[in-house]
Amino acid sequence: MAHIASRFAPAPASPRPPRAPVSAAGNSAVRLLLDISGDVLEPACADQADGVGLLRTDFLFHGRAEPPAREEQTAAYTRMFAAVTGRAVTVRVLNAGTGVAGPAAARPRRAALVDQLAALAAAASRTGADVGVMAPMVSTPEEAGEFADLARSQGLTRAGVMVQVPAAALLADRLLYEVDFVTVCATDLARYTMAVDRAADFPPGLLDPWQPAVLSLIGSVGLAGQSLQIPVGVCGDAVTDPLLALVLAGLGVTSLSMAAPALPAVRDALGRHTPEECRSLAGLALGAGSARAREAVRAAARSRGTGAGPGGSAAGGRPAAWRGRRAL
Repeated sequence: MAHIASRFAPAPASPRPPRAPVSAAGNSAVRLLLDISGDVLEPACADQADGVGLLRTDFLFHGRAEPPAREEQTAAYTRMFAAVTGRAVTVRVLNAGTGVAGPAAARPRRAALVDQLAALAAAASRTGADVGVMAPMVSTPEEAGEFADLARSQGLTRAGVMVQVPAAALLADRLLYEVDFVTVCATDLARYTMAVDRAADFPPGLLDPWQPAVLSLIGSVGLAGQSLQIPVGVCGDAVTDPLLALVLAGLGVTSLSMAAPALPAVRDALGRHTPEECRSLAGLALGAGSARAREAVRAAARSRGTGAGPGGSAAGGRPAAWRGRRAL
């Protein structure tokens, strides 16, 4: 990984201009976003962040034999978007992939996805909201392109995908060419990269966001984003660790999505470290073994007299929220 770590030496900032950030000036290009379910979205929550990086709509579909009608979905999305007036919002849509079920089973899912996209577009039109949509569990550039085309055909202008499996990260330069943005789910990427079966016993260190293999894949996505000037976000419990947030910023990540209580500590840490310092910390993390990466980064951050902010791994160990939570 030395060849990867060496690529994170200080470099000129991306020419993509950042939106007005809530985060502090030290890393103003890193936008802090909410990771939230639509049924609990309130204006007070949205005001704490630059927008909503992961809006879950699963609750609309749970416990129903058939998906809600397009009109019902439109009304629900309109209420959600009205709560975040003036803020960008990114919606994770249904998984309409074929998987092992085959094309016959995939057709109803595709029809449900088209209805959801049309409802989202209608709600965005009614509210004037800046709405992006992203598809989960995408593995290939072809899948990414197909989803982006489908979303745009329904009137949505910002289409992206989630990077949850190594295949998507390994072909990040091709995958990002097809979309307007990507969001890495650190929890899922760690799970699939390290071949962790949550139903079985496994060494707890495997499902650790500090694993060099996981950080290396995120770094590949970040580099592709910088090259193509495509925003790269990260969501999942891992981003609530202020120390890891610094490393992710150094890997080229442009936004972090988290629950509202985690925002202050992460904002504080980012505000007290420059982009150059974050790139240096990312290089340290990539060059160390998993057991040493956190300690090496923590020591380097402290040597500058700034620390990493309260509440995360800078206080020792993984954040409690990371342990034992199911993948998003």
